[in-house]
Amino acid sequence: MYAIIQTGGKQYKVQAGDHLKVEKLEGDPGTEIKLDKVLALQTTEGLTLGKPLVEDAAVKATIVRTARDRKIIVFKKKRRHGYHKKQGHRQWFTLLRIDSMVVPTSDQ
Repeated sequence: MYAIIQTGGKQYKVQAGDHLKVEKLEGDPGTEIKLDKVLALQTTEGLTLGKPLVEDAAVKATIVRTARDRKIIVFKKKRRHGYHKKQGHRQWFTLLRIDSMVVPTSDQ
């Protein structure tokens, strides 16, 4: 069983028990959050695709920690003009542990 979710402008394929590094989310470590932008959901009954989202589906996750990622170097240069600029950047991220998936009930 897996789900494809969207958070922070990116899409991720997740299963229960996975650890996921996403853009910074509000909340303290240990807080349980609900990610409700589910684009697709694979269960034992089959694949459910959203149009654009799957109705009443969600993924429950726990915030493990919030920290800063490795430093990347941004280097700009214009040759033969004596111009160069070196700059570093560290992006904030939130590490999530995927706990479970809320599957919508089918009323047929």
